[in-house]
Amino acid sequence: MDEVVELVSALIRFDTSNTGELATTKGERECAQWVAEQLQEVGYETEYVESGAPGRGNVFARLKGADPSRGALMIHGHLDVVPAEAADWSVHPFSGAVRDGYVWGRGAIDMKDMVGMTLALARQFKAEGTVPPRDLVFAFLADEENGGRWGSQWLADNRPDLFDGVTEAVGEVGGFSLTVPRPDGSERRLYLVETAEKGLGWMRLRAKARAGHGSFLHDDNAVTILAEAVARLGRHTFPVVLSDSVAEFLAAVSEESGLHFDPHGPDIEGQLAKLGTISRIIGATLRDTANPTMLQAGYKANVIPQTAEAVVDCRVVPGRQAAFEREVDELIGPDVEREWITKLDSYETTFDGHLVDAMNDAVLAHDAHGRTVPYMLSGGTDAKAFARLGIRCFGFAPLQLPPDLDFTALFHGVDERVPVHSLEFGTRVLEHFLLHS
Repeated sequence: MDEVVELVSALIRFDTSNTGELATTKGERECAQWVAEQLQEVGYETEYVESGAPGRGNVFARLKGADPSRGALMIHGHLDVVPAEAADWSVHPFSGAVRDGYVWGRGAIDMKDMVGMTLALARQFKAEGTVPPRDLVFAFLADEENGGRWGSQWLADNRPDLFDGVTEAVGEVGGFSLTVPRPDGSERRLYLVETAEKGLGWMRLRAKARAGHGSFLHDDNAVTILAEAVARLGRHTFPVVLSDSVAEFLAAVSEESGLHFDPHGPDIEGQLAKLGTISRIIGATLRDTANPTMLQAGYKANVIPQTAEAVVDCRVVPGRQAAFEREVDELIGPDVEREWITKLDSYETTFDGHLVDAMNDAVLAHDAHGRTVPYMLSGGTDAKAFARLGIRCFGFAPLQLPPDLDFTALFHGVDERVPVHSLEFGTRVLEHFLLHS
């Protein structure tokens, strides 16, 4: 508790911007080595690993538990962040400024807040000689913002020994509070535990046709073919598919708030909007999405190019991958090729068991009127890599948030920040959870 804010601020001051390119991504090595130093200072033996490319630093440390026969619990966080333009911000994005009750900077909620809470507790446990119920593995990772190719995915493929004995894991984008109104005029804080993630795929579309002079008649133009396919795909609405995690979330919110949600009704977006900004995530988990994000074609105004390309960000509901690809093929047509640049599977687990009970107990110990509920993340995390190793994964980075804070807009947004009181609350909850997991 005494150092969590200082640690989060210090972590933000490392510019670990991940551009998606090896040549221009920076800072992970320095940040990882600093994390290792903080752990070594209190007596941990750490392992520093570069995941397949120079500078892509990862740090692992293990704290022995009371019962070695139990599977270990891994607490993981990524050190990289998405880039930020300083001119757009109220404070410098890598200042780690603490003001107005917030810690400001890129990574404040994605996810150096959780890294700071984890590091603070790891240091405290070791310094005080705390023995948790089971082994705890602390993992600080590279390249999550690029799908983990040079981070968790590489580690799962090349260093599975680092995860020996780990049966469960907790990471980011879960455990934060959502305040909902109740019929009697009171409010209830729901703490959203991530039990599922949509599949993540970055797809390249390519059209090829005859090159030629821009002044001629051309009925076979690669740019036109591609543009029409991209427009059809970008405007398409995929069918509603209600996963267990989303159904349980909607049922819990309906029970607490009295709101009615009909996922197959004509106004589900309007119904979800009553939940506030979290509707951005929840709405996106009801169906697959395919959003065009990049276009590239041509090299001169009067030359019709032979090739045109686009990149589409695809997020697929669990169990829908084959149907999704068939639907995409019908939309883009036979004249457009497609290939996966990145393709990571969806993931879903059930909201039950000892670990879920420990999460709920930890929240209630510090918010007697709270309630944990499952939900699906529309994005993706390093859990995708760990699930391939048979590890059961959850998102649980607890934060009690002000009801009026637009939390979802802060992810990759301008003026990213985390409330100081949320960090303090989250550290207390995480401590309780780890000591009873």
